[in-house]
Amino acid sequence: MTNEQWEKLLAVVVRGERLDKPFCGFIADSPWLPGWSGKASILDYFASEQVWLETNLAAVRTFPEAVFLPGFWSEYGMCTEPSAFGAQLIWHENELPFAAALSGAGTGERALKLSKPDVTSAGLLPFTLQRLVRARPAIEAEGHTIRFAVARGPLNIASFLMGTTELLIAMQLDPDGTQEMLEVITAFLAEWIKLQAATIPSIRGVLLLDDIIGFIGPEDVATYAMPSLKRVFGAIDADIRFLHNDANGLSCAEQLADVGVNLFNFSFEHPIDEMRKLVGPEVGLLGNIPPRDVLAAGTPEQVRRCVAEQKQTLDGDFTRVIFSCGGGLPPGVSTANLRAFLEEAGK
Repeated sequence: MTNEQWEKLLAVVVRGERLDKPFCGFIADSPWLPGWSGKASILDYFASEQVWLETNLAAVRTFPEAVFLPGFWSEYGMCTEPSAFGAQLIWHENELPFAAALSGAGTGERALKLSKPDVTSAGLLPFTLQRLVRARPAIEAEGHTIRFAVARGPLNIASFLMGTTELLIAMQLDPDGTQEMLEVITAFLAEWIKLQAATIPSIRGVLLLDDIIGFIGPEDVATYAMPSLKRVFGAIDADIRFLHNDANGLSCAEQLADVGVNLFNFSFEHPIDEMRKLVGPEVGLLGNIPPRDVLAAGTPEQVRRCVAEQKQTLDGDFTRVIFSCGGGLPPGVSTANLRAFLEEAGK
């Protein structure tokens, strides 16, 4: 993102400054970018540093009035962090890759016994970071700066390593083992965030993505998720502590401020005024137009109508709100629909 966008992000999220018009931002990564560009397959996007860079540059040039979060995201779909623990990675030409559960993780009665990987050498981590290092001069020459360290959250990673159903069962049948497993993942994540920030000193934000938080109730969120999130978000001195969970967000909403989250991307199924009451006045909200059914599959007029309805719901008070969709940009969002969103928000 540009320095101007970063300063506006701080103004909206950290300082809570009231804006006359909505600030617009979108989580942009591999589900949307390759298909939108139409110039390369998903596999090419992951395999080619040049394709990745050119695709991200095309997006920021086409939509300069929007901030893309985290901005020039170096990622391999859901595979980056699970790869460090030895997960088998399945790749396709035009489908997102998948990290298979570890061998022997299928019983669901016991949590996994894990060893903490070396974040400087394990799995795809060196490739993820080196891509940013090599692309940084070109990114900065375009007027943009790398601002976020990014990782999948602890429950998300655990769900890939042992299976989602198996993880949820282990929480109930093996709570001590689950805590031990999450302790290893949390320590790993804290080191991974620190390494990103140490390698690229312009990083002043942390983005964690963990939809599995939305699969469990408030008590389990407090037990299994929030202590880990607090530790990982606190791994560096970050100005923006950004959590994405576009599954059920009600079970975690009231706990976010206590662990330091100050920006939350949540499901479109939760009305934005309801979410504001739950998270409190100090947590910024990123959302929440329906991503698939409206932003991707709808017409430009339907997109405009949804944006106008959100403005009306907020009654002109855009304090600590970034207009977006309820989740990351999904496949199929067209230039015309994204342009309609930005134009309607800017009225």
